[in-house]
Amino acid sequence: MARFARLRLRAACILLSMLAASTAQAQSSGPAKYDPGADDKTIKIGTTAPLSGPVSAFAQIAKSAEAYFRKVNDDGGVNGRRIQMIIADDAYSPPKTVEQTRRLVESEEVLLIFGGVGTPTNSAVHKYLNDRKVPQLFLGSGAAKWDDPKNFPWTVGWQPTYRDEAIAYAKYIKASHANAKIGVLYQNDDLGKDYLKALEEGLGGGEAIVARAAYETTAPTVDTQILQLKTAGADVVLVAATPKFAAQAIRKIGEIGWKPTTIISNVSASISGVLEPAGKDNSTGVISSQYLKDATDPALKDDAGYKEWVAFMDKYQPDTNKNDWLNVYGYTIAQTLVTVLTAAGNDLTRANVMKQATNLKDVHLPMLINGTAVNNSPERYTPMTSLQLIRFDGTRWVPFGELLKN
Repeated sequence: MARFARLRLRAACILLSMLAASTAQAQSSGPAKYDPGADDKTIKIGTTAPLSGPVSAFAQIAKSAEAYFRKVNDDGGVNGRRIQMIIADDAYSPPKTVEQTRRLVESEEVLLIFGGVGTPTNSAVHKYLNDRKVPQLFLGSGAAKWDDPKNFPWTVGWQPTYRDEAIAYAKYIKASHANAKIGVLYQNDDLGKDYLKALEEGLGGGEAIVARAAYETTAPTVDTQILQLKTAGADVVLVAATPKFAAQAIRKIGEIGWKPTTIISNVSASISGVLEPAGKDNSTGVISSQYLKDATDPALKDDAGYKEWVAFMDKYQPDTNKNDWLNVYGYTIAQTLVTVLTAAGNDLTRANVMKQATNLKDVHLPMLINGTAVNNSPERYTPMTSLQLIRFDGTRWVPFGELLKN
């Protein structure tokens, strides 16, 4: 009898321990809370992308992100929930961005908007999403305006701002090109104007800029603008342009036998998408900046993060060009979002998603350049602030100078 009593007591203790553990876990995770777009099985997110139009190359960001979410789903999802990503074509046209974003929010009822490409396009829905308190996360744009927690608390950029980038170029020009005569080719929207304004700020004024040439995204070429900069006597050229126009600018500079120091915005620092179409001979010596690892760099062959990315590409995007840096970008912003959704746990309300998206601490991701991590705070939203200057040697990008941290 005593033996049976001891066994009953032992069983009761085990049961109590199990109940206590279950209670602790329940208290830790809490009851599930949902806003539109989330439930026990699914997290629905939306994005607009230029699947067509003048900058359709950037659609690869959304495609790569969607491929990464498929991998996450195959691995069990986020806290057991599958990510459903709806990609809507806005053709890089702000009115279409408005139309598609309203459909995603009001008809598809997504939890959040993620990774939208372009400054003018994201600007078109900036107030709408903030008024409706819908997270607008990790945008494919470096405009400084996204880092405004006081006035637009529901919007978070991702990459280093165009301002930080242009100031880095200004520092380089001042240190390496005394008495430079600078010409600027810029896209006639918030993207190009951010670069121009910040370059002037970094230079301490606009006196060194001898010519400013704007272009529209609907223009067939930028040949006239390049000739304008050459005629003005520029010996340093900043090309604040998207890939199609950056490639045209580099090619035209080469065709007319002009030899300025050429700097291109990092959104166009693609070997396959810009430098090869422009001609590698024309592109040799071009300067830009990076915050992501260069998938074309042979020095990365033994890098653990690079090998992880290659394995992902081989399985989930086997027919996609690995030399296109947009695949690295899409993969990395998708990993950032998964970090946020994982931290949100069972509280998949928009408010909690924003709380997690603005409290990222030392998130090390496989394809960030060494020595950098994703960090932000409720006071400073921008997650990436470090840049490395790079120069194309005819085959690959070669880093030079120190890592610049803003």
